[in-house]
Amino acid sequence: MSTTASPRVRSGALLAVVVTVLAWASAFVAIRAVGAFYEPGPLALGRLLVGALALGAGVLLGRRWVAPTAREWALVVLCGIAWFAVYNVALNAAEQRIDAGTTAMLVNVGPILIALFAGLLLGEGFPRRLLIGAGVAFLGVLLVGAATADTDSADVLGVVLCLVAAVTYAIGVLAQKPVLRRLPALQVTFLACAVGAIACLPYTPALLADLAAAPPGATAGLVYLGVVPTALAFSAWAYALARMDAGRLGVTTYAVPPVTIGLSAMLLGELPPWLALVGGVVCLAGVGLSRRR
Repeated sequence: MSTTASPRVRSGALLAVVVTVLAWASAFVAIRAVGAFYEPGPLALGRLLVGALALGAGVLLGRRWVAPTAREWALVVLCGIAWFAVYNVALNAAEQRIDAGTTAMLVNVGPILIALFAGLLLGEGFPRRLLIGAGVAFLGVLLVGAATADTDSADVLGVVLCLVAAVTYAIGVLAQKPVLRRLPALQVTFLACAVGAIACLPYTPALLADLAAAPPGATAGLVYLGVVPTALAFSAWAYALARMDAGRLGVTTYAVPPVTIGLSAMLLGELPPWLALVGGVVCLAGVGLSRRR
């Protein structure tokens, strides 16, 4: 974040980061639970439709709209297809093969990519503390991943799907950052979510079939995914991204895996070994290092 930012702006961005981390951590757990009743594609479509409705309502209430340029439209479409459509389908499919904690570890290769490409493509540079913090946090990711991986259930395809999600996550952030320089964060998030939903429309027949067969609790989980981890968290992320460097903000999401593991233990009965807890502490230490001035 710029050193000229006011304390109020810094506090608002920090609060947005906390909301994003908690909501996205809960998403890994919810996807793991809801995925027993919804296939990856239909789950992504349902989540994005709910998210687009919630975000659209927010845009209407805010009454703030800036007409995008052709370049901004192209970047929004890229973000919507990569981060909202492909990412969600890949993540949902991965969590049908790998537990929530391990998935969160693997997907968090994304912030490393964000930090590196933001330095190369967005001119944000490579601050020493950012690189040190990223390295420490990545070590924590490796520790937790090694501790929580289940060799009986984790397969090559699941790992590949996690890496696809990580790459599309990084692409989405890098496409979103330039657009946020001029367009309102809520508008950008709504447009990207709507683009993602449109890209997933071929899953409509399967979504209708899953809706008819799924129990109410699973459908409530789908709605939760659309409202909280999608509409609320992505809006909070965009707000923070407009006020922070992409590389520095991306590293803060290393806090997501430890929170995911804790929620998985409480809600899904997935108890991590002690090494996973150590790795979680290392992740948080890396986040702290990257945020120090």
